[in-house]
Amino acid sequence: MSALEGPSLHLRGHILLGDDREVSDLWVKDGHVTLTRPSAQGTNMLALEGWVLPGLVDVHCHVGLGKDGAVDNATAQAQAIADRDSGALLLRDAGSPLDTRWVRSRRDLPRLVRAGRHIARPKRYLRGYGLELDDVAQLPDAVRQEARAGDGWVKLVGDWIDRDLGADGDLRPLWPQDVLTEAVAVAHAEAARVTVHAFSSEVVPSLLAAGVDCIEHGTGIHPDDMYTLSERGIAVTPTLLQINEFENIARQADAKYPLFAARLRDLHERRYEQVRQLHEAGIQLLVGTDAGGTIGHGRIADECAEMVAAGVPVADVVAAASWQGREFLGYGGLVEGSSADLIVYPADPRENIEVLRHPTAVILRGEIVAPL
Repeated sequence: MSALEGPSLHLRGHILLGDDREVSDLWVKDGHVTLTRPSAQGTNMLALEGWVLPGLVDVHCHVGLGKDGAVDNATAQAQAIADRDSGALLLRDAGSPLDTRWVRSRRDLPRLVRAGRHIARPKRYLRGYGLELDDVAQLPDAVRQEARAGDGWVKLVGDWIDRDLGADGDLRPLWPQDVLTEAVAVAHAEAARVTVHAFSSEVVPSLLAAGVDCIEHGTGIHPDDMYTLSERGIAVTPTLLQINEFENIARQADAKYPLFAARLRDLHERRYEQVRQLHEAGIQLLVGTDAGGTIGHGRIADECAEMVAAGVPVADVVAAASWQGREFLGYGGLVEGSSADLIVYPADPRENIEVLRHPTAVILRGEIVAPL
């Protein structure tokens, strides 16, 4: 290897490869990681020192979604850049009305794992967000369509307020058990996993019976169901930034839907206890901001801080937001030859979660993309 063929970056200090796996040096050459000391260092190699993590993961965000539905490509690009600059270099788009396949061709944007459109029913989700099925029997075919259009994930809306009940309106499951079970089987036959929006406790038994792979929010999961989730390896994304909005939503719902408003207030009040119980039950917790819609992008550090505030140990949150989240989505950590998607920090975020707010460098595909 000549000097001109040498690596472009030398990272040294504490290179965190995974749980209890750390090395002191890592090099980046042609956009890829090498853990082997090169014989030639390169004429223009930049050295960075600190604590190095695989890129952060936001497993629940919505690139291409605004408060009123789909946004234009320029806005979607700005959303993705905000996530990237925060250190979130791998995103699972948990439902978007915008076709964002073009993001994958942009080397300056985070890696995007798409779940297609939310699948819901008329007046049983947010207007303009999802694919609304007039007949529940259409669910298996809709799942097949979205599985083929996405990147190995399908997003279902499992429960929402039933406005047709008037003042008695509250969270109710959307799908009959037999239809839901068939739809999940269809997704699995298409080599796709199913994740489900679930606020209430009532919807969880049907999700377990259907064999879903992941639950979003999970505010109503009963302790009796938590150990079943743990045993089956069903992950939960708490989305605490979104749950923090429940009081505002309840205030708007008070007059027309008092039962729904009371339910949201109860779920909000016990949100930290719920996340603690999920963690103590051994359920894999994922880190997702629910950015898009009403939550701004680029807030992965805020979501991590909320999980720590709920009582999840700092080191566990960092692992979930980095190498564990990457593994969950089918992306490995930092190994020989892997893409150099990583972040350098000035201190150990496992000791203080606030460190995640101040990266020294965000490196995507071997290029420093932030801070600029």
